[in-house]
Amino acid sequence: MAERKPFLLRMDPRVLEALQRWADDDLRSLNGEIEYLLRRSLHDAGRAPKGEGDVARGSGKGGR
Repeated sequence: MAERKPFLLRMDPRVLEALQRWADDDLRSLNGEIEYLLRRSLHDAGRAPKGEGDVARGSGKGGR
């Protein structure tokens, strides 16, 4: 797996709570859910990094 770079992300507590509920529903960690959503958004916008064939990599329940 590629090296991961940590960074601080500030967000509205209500958004964070909603993301945590979504992550729980999908059996993912909060970090995993945020990464999944960002990867999916990049893929949908045609901006995914080269070699990113599987958008749902590491998904808990699979695609929605």
